[in-house]
Amino acid sequence: MGWKSLLVIGWLLITGIAHAAPVILVYGDSLSAGYGLAAHQAWPDLLQQRLTTKNWQIINASISGETTAGGLARLPDTLAQHHPKIVILALGANDGLRGLSMAAMYDNLNNMMQQIRNTGAVILLVGVHLPPNYGIAYTEKFQQVYTKLAQQHHVAYLPSLLANVENKRELFQADGLHPIAVAEPLVLDAVLDGLLPLLKHGKY
Repeated sequence: MGWKSLLVIGWLLITGIAHAAPVILVYGDSLSAGYGLAAHQAWPDLLQQRLTTKNWQIINASISGETTAGGLARLPDTLAQHHPKIVILALGANDGLRGLSMAAMYDNLNNMMQQIRNTGAVILLVGVHLPPNYGIAYTEKFQQVYTKLAQQHHVAYLPSLLANVENKRELFQADGLHPIAVAEPLVLDAVLDGLLPLLKHGKY
């Protein structure tokens, strides 16, 4: 291969990188991974469809069953691979459901948020309301973790990913935890409530 061909390839690589769509990284658990759904039915895929004309690329790095500890462990590689401009951080539900340490959950999320901010990316922190059978004291302590972190880091905050569906049992799968396909557009609407102000005001 001649030097002219190498120059052309190099120019294509550089211009391709320069014009790559900025990335919104969805970093969550089964509620964002589309558990029990076809891939195209999950709210992150619906978000990509909604933002196609706005030149954003949605990368869904969510994993079913993920805890904040697991998310923290794989975050550096994920950030290095995708270089997101915005991170929708939606972890913690499995910590709460498994009764894991709230102090550890706080530390894990705090560490992740610091790493994300160090890259220059903007954060939308997304919480979730635990089922009422976990008790008022526990569920309030769980929610306070997100509230404290949002205030501490001065980031956009959505208290519950399932805000638009959580009181409608018919919109959930048999496990009572994961929305069915027809509910996913409503989940997306809740996410957009927190995300669109970031996009409109150029917070990225």
